[in-house]
Amino acid sequence: MSFLNIKYKGIVLILISFVTYVVLGYFVPRDSFNVLFFLYSLTFVSFYFIYKSQEFKENQFFALGFLFRFVLLFCLPFWSQDFYRFIWDGRLILSGISPYAFLPNDIIDTVPIAQSKELYYAMGNLSASHYSNYPPINQFFFAIAAVFASKSVFFAAFVLKLIVLFADLGIYFYGKKLLLLLNRNPKTIFLYFLNPLVIIELTGNLHFEGVMLFFLLLGFYFFFLNKWLISALFITLSISTKLLPLLLLPFFYQKLGFKKSVLFYLVIISLNVLLFLPFVSKDLIANYSETISLWFVNFEFNASLYYVFREIGFYIKGYNTIGVIGKVIPVVSILVILFYSLYKNNLSMTRVISNGLIALSIYFFLSTTIHPWYVINLLLLAVFTQYKYPFYWSFFVVLSYFAYSQETFKESLVLLFIEYLFVFGIFIYELKFKTIKNNLA
Repeated sequence: MSFLNIKYKGIVLILISFVTYVVLGYFVPRDSFNVLFFLYSLTFVSFYFIYKSQEFKENQFFALGFLFRFVLLFCLPFWSQDFYRFIWDGRLILSGISPYAFLPNDIIDTVPIAQSKELYYAMGNLSASHYSNYPPINQFFFAIAAVFASKSVFFAAFVLKLIVLFADLGIYFYGKKLLLLLNRNPKTIFLYFLNPLVIIELTGNLHFEGVMLFFLLLGFYFFFLNKWLISALFITLSISTKLLPLLLLPFFYQKLGFKKSVLFYLVIISLNVLLFLPFVSKDLIANYSETISLWFVNFEFNASLYYVFREIGFYIKGYNTIGVIGKVIPVVSILVILFYSLYKNNLSMTRVISNGLIALSIYFFLSTTIHPWYVINLLLLAVFTQYKYPFYWSFFVVLSYFAYSQETFKESLVLLFIEYLFVFGIFIYELKFKTIKNNLA
């Protein structure tokens, strides 16, 4: 992995990237938007030229991806406070308390865990006033951090970051394998592995999308090899880390046929139920479903089409109609998913991933809340297709951090317009001209 044969331009790009990751990770809070956006843009430009450069070999690409993650292992997450809730949940489990049974607000004065007050205030009122929404496998990882770091926030975060880092390494190795099976250039895995959004939001800000995607990728890999029971196991682990892969389940139906599909889905559902059994209580379903529903009818952030519908609602009704729109969105999303999974041709793995990517993108376009790290889901899927719009979105989505720089947490409609102008423009263009090519795969 020697860098001695890299020329001056390559060394400069590496140094720029390294310095910007260090500064972003250790010195720039999310409310310093101007500095944040400038440095992120610089990192992204460096990423683009590194990826396009002919100087770098594959092992050097990998070494850079690992290096940029490694440098972010030793800082507390800098643009997100979610990890405090991760640590809270893990320590609850270690104390024999279900994170689905109690609100942090209700037990803060009696909870028997170390640093309870620090975690409670740091996670924020929004998190403290809701039940945990993280599925069992995610909770398992939180508990691991509690085992190894029961009294230190820093070391607990470090343990969790190691888990996320190893998942990303797994995505790299199995992503290459799947690309080769699909007769695609294995170099394209670096559009994910070297992408600044992935490095910053996963290893840096400690989001578990990478762990979920690692399990999902293994599910795709073994499904391609016709080892669909093993595939079902990994897809179960993926769903039980983050619920999002549930939306992709219908895309396996055509390939499996009716009889195998019934067994495939039955295995996944049964295993997920088993994983929830340690947390079973009379209020589990009510508490968990209540928390999940909040994402549709309470929260608003970086939305696109939803904001258009909301303005129409304001014009007609005179008030925010999120309560109504939030109930319609899941229905429309399900119909879109069923259209792309059952009506479109999904008899090859390429088509499964391509159609899944488009359907999932439309679901995000309709959603009330799109945090930057959500785009990583589309980013990885796009690696295995001809679509590139998620890569552009992985840059423009950082514009959403502007809201944190305002005292009243106010989003900029101008910046949102710029973000989605590019995203929708590229999406529509590629949907029109590249779908034909994908249909020939």
